[in-house]
Amino acid sequence: MLWCTSPTASHYHWQLVSFLFFDNCCFPLLLSLTGSNFALCHPQRILAADLVIERNTACKPKPDPSTLVFGKQFSDHMLTITWSEKDGWEAPQIKPFQNLSLHPASSALHYSIELFEGMKAFRGVDNHIRLFRPMLNMARMHRSADRSCLPLFDKGELLECIRKLVEVDQEWVPYSQDASLYLRPTFIGIEPSLGVSRPGRAMIFVILGPVGPYFATGSFNPVSLLADPSFVRAWQGGVGAYKMGGNYGPTIAVQNEAVKRGCQQVLWLYGEQEEITEVGTMNLFIYWTNEKGERELVTPPLDGIILPGVTRQSLLDLARDWGEFKVTERSVVMKELLEALDAGRILEVFGAGTACVVCPVGSLLYKGEMHQIPTMQNGPDLAKRFHKELTDIQVSALKVRGNREELLYPEVISCVFFFCLTSLFLTAD
Repeated sequence: MLWCTSPTASHYHWQLVSFLFFDNCCFPLLLSLTGSNFALCHPQRILAADLVIERNTACKPKPDPSTLVFGKQFSDHMLTITWSEKDGWEAPQIKPFQNLSLHPASSALHYSIELFEGMKAFRGVDNHIRLFRPMLNMARMHRSADRSCLPLFDKGELLECIRKLVEVDQEWVPYSQDASLYLRPTFIGIEPSLGVSRPGRAMIFVILGPVGPYFATGSFNPVSLLADPSFVRAWQGGVGAYKMGGNYGPTIAVQNEAVKRGCQQVLWLYGEQEEITEVGTMNLFIYWTNEKGERELVTPPLDGIILPGVTRQSLLDLARDWGEFKVTERSVVMKELLEALDAGRILEVFGAGTACVVCPVGSLLYKGEMHQIPTMQNGPDLAKRFHKELTDIQVSALKVRGNREELLYPEVISCVFFFCLTSLFLTAD
């Protein structure tokens, strides 16, 4: 990780560049510029250099971190960027947090032409503020926009606008290792028409809010799951791999049903073979001894049904860097899980996501029978290790060891920098 000035263009300000070195090749992972001349001139491009900031003159008191719950409190400012087919992207604006004014016929309100992301900013033990692997969120948001027929955007420029928003509201990042600032980038169609078509107007907005534990059970207590094959979250050829609101709203009724049956979350199954897909709004991991007697970490593959979670990818990267057990992305069916459970081969089952980080699973209700999962009886050593490793990366000025090199993180300039693992970070859109 290094800060440098451009040797050939003195009008650039500062560049934050993170690299992976493989043998003699150097791959840039992230590039953030605060200079105004880096972007190619293009009328359709978001330009962070055009960002306009209006400061809130009536800032709210910051809440006690120990009282925080998820998604109930918001910071003093927000980011908005509007787009039209005629004029392209307008200048980004950071403004006081306020209600949106939308036409009643806006396409997001009628046809769910919208998407969102979930990210976090952490205050480290060194008092620096860090975002965790944000380019993965930008890449996923870009893919979701393409699938939603919303206009595409420059990922780096949008991320620089978000960086500036966090900088403006940096005092909202909790002074606590048990809390963080949640970032919610959202993209909606605002075409004032009831026609079912690609919107000619759209808006990106980003809001921030300090958060504590996602689950009422706490930050690292086991949850119980309802597995009912009559409920389906996503299917082949659908949009389960995209972070759209339409994937979440319809699950609330099933979540309520789980609560009625004494469970806290839903284990989503798919197809006649009852493939295990996700748990609640999290990616699922199973740590077991496989039929060959090998210790193995298994998670469902990215086959179009599964959301490609940033935390999911980070756990896979860590596990492969450790090289201590087999790591597999493959389909697991309900019958296989129950047979392994009966045979005593299941060690741990846990979910993973930005909101919860890592969440252990303690029991599973399936066809009227409650199955106990020995996650907590086994430590849970692996889930706790993942949780600690990710937390240390997010809040510590830590050396992160990869299988090829060791990166050191220097003093931070301009309050926020972008953190990445030394594991594989390059992604294809």
